[in-house]
Order: sequence, then C-alpha cells, then structure tokens
Amino acid sequence: MTPLPTILVADDDRSIRTVLGQALGRAGYQVQTTPSVNTLWQWVQEGEGDLVITDVIMPDGSGLDLVTRIRQFRPDLRVIVMSAQSTLTTAVKATQRGAFEYLAKPFDLKELLAVVARALTTPVQEAEKPAADQPPEERLPLIGQSVVMQGIYRSIARLTTSDLTVMISGESGTGKELVAHALHEYGRRRSGPFVAVNMAAIPRKQIESELFGYERGGTQGRMPGRFEQATGGTLFLDEIGDMPQEAQTRLLRVLQEGEFTTVGGTTPLRADVRIIAATHRDLRQAIQAGTFREDLYYRLNVVPLRLPPLRERLEDIPLLARHFLSQCRDEGGTYRILDESAITRLQTWRWPGNVRELENLIRRIVALYSQETITGDVIDAELAEPLAHDPIPNSVMASEPLSESVSRHIARYLEAGRDGVPLHDLHARIIAEVERPLIQMTLAETRGNQIKAAAMLGLNRNTLRKKIRDLEIPVVRGVV
Repeated sequence: MTPLPTILVADDDRSIRTVLGQALGRAGYQVQTTPSVNTLWQWVQEGEGDLVITDVIMPDGSGLDLVTRIRQFRPDLRVIVMSAQSTLTTAVKATQRGAFEYLAKPFDLKELLAVVARALTTPVQEAEKPAADQPPEERLPLIGQSVVMQGIYRSIARLTTSDLTVMISGESGTGKELVAHALHEYGRRRSGPFVAVNMAAIPRKQIESELFGYERGGTQGRMPGRFEQATGGTLFLDEIGDMPQEAQTRLLRVLQEGEFTTVGGTTPLRADVRIIAATHRDLRQAIQAGTFREDLYYRLNVVPLRLPPLRERLEDIPLLARHFLSQCRDEGGTYRILDESAITRLQTWRWPGNVRELENLIRRIVALYSQETITGDVIDAELAEPLAHDPIPNSVMASEPLSESVSRHIARYLEAGRDGVPLHDLHARIIAEVERPLIQMTLAETRGNQIKAAAMLGLNRNTLRKKIRDLEIPVVRGVV
C-alpha cells in the first residue's frame, strides 16, 4: 500500500497550523506542524516530508530564506510559501528562489488544496531551479495589501520567469507603466534597457519611423528606432490602442516573424525584445469599430493583466497616502501625518484620476499647508466637493432612486474631464462600474454559488460566467 504523502507545515500562528492540519488531514494527507524554522529545516535534513508549506516571518528566522536552502539540499521537495505581509518583493523572491507557489493570507482553502495536489503530482522541471542572481530590492511604488493587489503581485512574480508578451489594461493613473517597469526590473532582461513609447504622444505619421527606425539619403542617414534601442531588454508600448493601422500591420509582422526592417530599408533586423503593451481603452470595442486589428490583439494579449481602479481597492488608500507623504519628506518636505477623519474623506472619494490623482493631492497639500496633522477639513477643501462625498445617511440612501445616485457619479466624471483628467470610453466604464459591484455583491450574498447568483440576477448561468470572466471578478469561497 502506497504511504500517504506527508506535508510539513511551518507557521507561528497556532490557528493557521490547526486549520491547515485539519484541512490537509481531511484531504488524506499526513501532516506535521511546527512554529519553528529550525525544526522545519531539521525535518528536511532528515529526509522527512513530501511537501513544505511555510510562512515567511517566524520568531527564529525567515521561511523565505529557507526556500533556497531546501531547494539546494532537496531539489525534488516542493515548497509553498504563504505570507500575511503581501508585497511585490515577497512574491517575486518566493518565486525566483524556487517556491512552487506563493499564497497571500487570507487564502482560499480550496485553492490551497488544489495547489498542494498540483505540487505533489507535477514533475519537477529544470526551470524551477532557483535563479542564479536575485532581483533588485523593491523600489517601485507598487503599494497595497488588498486582495486584488496580492493577485497582481503573484501575476508579476510568475511573469518574471518568462518573456511572454503582456497586455496591461486599466484606467489612466492606475500605474500601468509601474507594472511594466516591475516586469522588467525583476525579470530575465533586467540587465538590458527598458524603452517606453507612448503611442498617443507621437504624431501618427512618425510612429513607424519612431518604432522601427529609418534609412534616408543625405546627412540624416540611418536612425535606429525603439526596437533597436530596446535590444536585449523590454519595449513598453503604452496606449497601444492609439496606434494607427499601418503601424499595427508592421508590429504584427514583427510579432509573427521576430524581425523587422527600418522604414526605407531592406535588410531584416532581429527583434530581440520583450514586448509589454498597455491601454486604457477597451480593445474589443476598437476591434468591432474597425480601428484595431483582431489578429494583433491576440498576439499582444498573450497574458492579460488588468489593473483595478483605486475605487476598487479603497483599503489601500491609507498605505498609498502615507507612502506619498514619506516620499515628500524624503524630497526635503516636513513631517506630516493623516488623522482618521482625513483617511475617511480619502476613502469616500471616487478617484476618477486613480493613484495619480491621489499622489497629486498629497503633494499639493504638503506644499500648501503648514500644519503637521492633515485633517478631513483639509482634504475636503482640496477636493472642493466635501458635501458630495460625505457618507450619505441610510434614510437618504433608502429613498434615493438609483438613477439619481448614478447621475451624481456621472457628473463627477464629467467635472473631472473639465479639470483635465482624460475621459475615454465613458459608456463602457459606467456600465462596468454598475455591473461589477452588482455581480460581486450578489456572489457574496450567495457565498460564491454561481447558480444561486444567476437566479437572483435573472441571468443564464453561462452569461453570468462570461461576465465574471470579462469583468475579472474574483469568486472566493471558504476564505481562511
């Protein structure tokens, strides 16, 4: 009879050890638990265990530091890392040191069990060996510990081990270029150049020459384009939805054939770059409108990565605001803090300009106000709409028609447009803003049961599943 797989669990939180021990035991595994890194390492050295699940921070050491030692001592022993302090650096380090998977707490027990099953049955690949050189320490302002940001960190960590083409989508100000930088700085090509091109900032007639270079007679001669400048590194194509049709055709050829020619040239040049594209537009609508090539979309959209607007991760606002205050202090500003009323005001604003708008607000306040403590009154004064964003009493909410609430939000969008915030695809954005929370809250009400949710919404189950997928709505059950 084949012995049951043994799983070694290390976590200094007794409740986590208990929950994991019971869940894994019910799933048919033998489990050994410990609050100590040293005990875990002793077990590993003695040849015990078929899989390790370890926390990062424990009283006698770091589970993250132990990953490399385990992978070197027993290459076939898989390690799953979990942490409550979810940051981009933690996710990347866990992945690149050889962890099979990284899970942020709180996690879904069903997901954990699925990862355990995969770890025990998937053959060990050469690519799983720890990276020879470690990525740089985190210095990019990708801040947040919300569930959605933890998902972003995990995606970035996985993508740093390959050169797959990535399509980043998100509203203006959500940090698309920061994510592109992170994919480069933590990836295989970090020793090469990072070259960014904004399609919306280049005259349409010059885009092909800008990307591919040109060859002309006379004194101008041959000028290399951005593809050549990015050789060995990453080419970031921002606002790809603004690329004209002619350039789209040339870009498609590069992606298909891996080479290009300069404008006016005849000699093929190898395209040794990783391409990351970004857009705030709905490219599927652009395809239907005939302004974006469908075949190019699928070539670019190998790995889609959606960045949420700030209003979908309100719990990250205090962290972001304090980060920007710290930046101001490092740049020569004075010490400032936010009181609770200020945090409340920040979390009731809708942030049409997203993280960039929040950063600009904090910098403006530091420059214009002398007091050490930033209060809610200061936030209200700078946002200039204090009454519109104060919490609405339940009695008013109960009597207010939905159309009036939606009208207030649309008015804010339009006002932001008058203040200079770019407004595009407003119809799709408003519909998504209404539809996403409607589906999310219905799923929460049914505890993730899609059949019940579809019945409540009056939708066909397949239609609901498509909307969940298109709107990238997480479905969570049984969260620890």
